[in-house]
Amino acid sequence: MDAHSKRKMKNTLEQVLFHTVVILLGFIMLYPILWMVSNSFKNNSEIFNTSSLIPTTFNFKSYLRGWNFNNSITFATFFKNSFYYTIISSIGAVLASSLVAYGFARVPFRGRTFWYACMFVTMMIPYQVVMVPQFIIFHKIGWINSFKPLIIPQFAGVPFFIFLMVQFIRQIPYELDDSAKIDGCNRFSVFSRILFPLIKPAVITSAIFSFYWRWDDFLGPLLYLNKPKLFTVSLALRMFSDPQNSTDWSAIFAMGTLSLIPVLIIFLFFQKYIVQGLVTTGLKG
Repeated sequence: MDAHSKRKMKNTLEQVLFHTVVILLGFIMLYPILWMVSNSFKNNSEIFNTSSLIPTTFNFKSYLRGWNFNNSITFATFFKNSFYYTIISSIGAVLASSLVAYGFARVPFRGRTFWYACMFVTMMIPYQVVMVPQFIIFHKIGWINSFKPLIIPQFAGVPFFIFLMVQFIRQIPYELDDSAKIDGCNRFSVFSRILFPLIKPAVITSAIFSFYWRWDDFLGPLLYLNKPKLFTVSLALRMFSDPQNSTDWSAIFAMGTLSLIPVLIIFLFFQKYIVQGLVTTGLKG
């Protein structure tokens, strides 16, 4: 066997080994999701008695039981609440963060470096640290049992999104701002007409992350929402668990599977912007 054939065989073996490891790791990461989807079609008695991902019989009644949560509230209400909370808060977070990022990146003012550093430090503070003070404030102003404490703070901006957009704006040449000002644009026009369209990858990336975080949020709704008619999907799934009686596990898995559909759709349509946004975050022009 000549050197070329040996090198070719070595490359083939490396490719086979690489893809085998990737497929194995991918299966390990996806196994919990596959297990949940599989159990959504099983009977409750079959879920914990077998490790097979293929149900013996496909039972769709669990989806019907889960959707018809009880006689007064269905899962349509919980999905509506989740979409309302997620979409409104994501819009507020992205718009506010883009404006704040423009100020830090383009508007000279006294103490800009200090305030940017303060904003950056807030990304290191766990939510549990500010959870109690925020709850006390919102309770005193009467915002409990409403979406206000979950949505309105997002309109002040999100530190991670601000940082992400600042990196994008700093890559854009200042000459574009100067040209727009010569044409009569003020600062807001420069931002809305010139810079905002150019930072579309960062904006879309921020919107996707905000959607994911708000959709999966459990602690926030748990703190501020006490009425079942206001519950989001994450809280509703918790209500299925009944320590006093038997838990309808197949219904939980069925609704959990449905709750993944919006997240999966968002990822499939906008994954290229996630990659583009994260890859260029660390670049500085």
